[in-house]
Amino acid sequence: MQTPIPIESRALGTLAFIRSSIESSGSMAVPGMAGVVMGAIGVIAAIAASLPRGAPHWLAIWLIAAALALVLGGAMMARETAHGGHARYLGPVRKFLLCLCPALLAGAVLTLVLWRSAATGLIPGMWLLLYGCAVLSASTVTLPRTMRLICMMGAIFVLLGVLAFASPVRFHNLILGMGFGALHTIFGTLLGQVSHGE
Repeated sequence: MQTPIPIESRALGTLAFIRSSIESSGSMAVPGMAGVVMGAIGVIAAIAASLPRGAPHWLAIWLIAAALALVLGGAMMARETAHGGHARYLGPVRKFLLCLCPALLAGAVLTLVLWRSAATGLIPGMWLLLYGCAVLSASTVTLPRTMRLICMMGAIFVLLGVLAFASPVRFHNLILGMGFGALHTIFGTLLGQVSHGE
């Protein structure tokens, strides 16, 4: 004789499913592989800018790397959104971009201003600081299971920005590599593990 399942447990299971669906539809999935790819680009940029022939062109190298990382990372996030069946829910994507883009736009404008003012020594700290703020802000619309990791990454970027402002110029490329290279790679790997573990 089969034991009847209490209606309360079925109702709780249904409510948990509904709650999970609402959270997912209002949140943005951040694929770990996008972070790994962006990190690899950052590592390559750091190595290229540390070479004797690349050092005088460090700003151009990092700007090219940033554009490449933006395109590839954005494409991978768009693919993840479409693959997850959330392409029709543009609300989370819009919120993510509204949180991320203002600080990135400020960074682009300030890069031009500092370059024209011959104050390029301030650019690495400004990049790391504003990127960290952008990531911290955007973390609020990511999936709950990944939000803490993304917050931690943003906070470390902010700390690296402060470190860059306090460090001699000769260490700036190393600090940029630690942030845009190592941090992206490490946290991209961790995000991938969390996503696969669900």
